[in-house]
Amino acid sequence: MNDILKPLYDAILNGQQKPAVAGVQAALDAGVDPIVILNEGMIAAMKQVGKLFEDGEYFVPEMLIAARAMQSGLALLKPRLVQADYKPVGKIVMGTVKGDLHDIGKNLVAMMLEGAAFEIIDLGVDVTPEKFIAAVKTHQPQLIGMSALLTTTMPNMKTTIDALVAAGLREQVKVLIGGAPVTDAYAKLIGADAYAPDASRAASIAKSLIG
Repeated sequence: MNDILKPLYDAILNGQQKPAVAGVQAALDAGVDPIVILNEGMIAAMKQVGKLFEDGEYFVPEMLIAARAMQSGLALLKPRLVQADYKPVGKIVMGTVKGDLHDIGKNLVAMMLEGAAFEIIDLGVDVTPEKFIAAVKTHQPQLIGMSALLTTTMPNMKTTIDALVAAGLREQVKVLIGGAPVTDAYAKLIGADAYAPDASRAASIAKSLIG
């Protein structure tokens, strides 16, 4: 890794927002390509955060503050990425399904996906099938990510998939689902393409879905 990027990498790993922003600024001032800053400083750090989570060394709070540090740095970097004509690896429309107002898990998944270079269209909570359909038509994503934290709202995942089928859009997008009560078996039952057990694995699963 470029020595100039090491402070940025470490800041994200340690969840330090101000040092992360300073790290991005220092790399830009040193003339480092914005895409290199993103890939080698930020995405590499978030990959390591995901590995530490999977190894049981990091837990949700550590992952959350690391993701927030990454987002702070990314806010400064984004205009430069636009100038550099940077293309994200994919685009995902995300939301917590109708009737469910929980968003911590969804927000963490969105941050981890952003850290893996996805473009995120976050529809928020209590998202109706109609809103998902409209977003697919407007944004043309490769993926839809749906979250539910209540067993009573899980059926709205299937309702949304059925609505995609009815609208003739199901073949255009892969559907990734997750949330505390959701299982791999449930994903198969309702015709989703994949289930993510946690935010860390959601990023690698999303990448594998778009091939």
